[in-house]
Amino acid sequence: MGNDLISSLSFSASGMETQAMRLRHVSENIANADTPGYHRKVMTFEQAMDSGLVKAGPVKLDRSDLTKIYDPGHPLADETGHYDGSNVDLVIEIADAREAQRSYEANLRMFDQTRQMTQSLFDLLRR
Repeated sequence: MGNDLISSLSFSASGMETQAMRLRHVSENIANADTPGYHRKVMTFEQAMDSGLVKAGPVKLDRSDLTKIYDPGHPLADETGHYDGSNVDLVIEIADAREAQRSYEANLRMFDQTRQMTQSLFDLLRR
């Protein structure tokens, strides 16, 4: 039983760590939404084969088309007056941030419940 509690703590901690990393990438995407030529970062999740823990997969750049922005006075504008913006969609980033936050909170609640169960077990063993 003790090993199950420790495993539960490890699973929850790995979930929190991965979601925190996901929030960092979402924050970078939002911060660079107006950066010309910026490609949004997309993070994947993987399960470690030996332990079953969740871990961050490779971060990839979203290769979807960049928005074309018309601003003839911009220093990056071509002869037609256009330059490449970013491919960050703030609505998607906000949705991803909310999903990551909720997942982080769920893992945190699981971690806290497991910690409380472990503490109760130790209290029972002390008696």
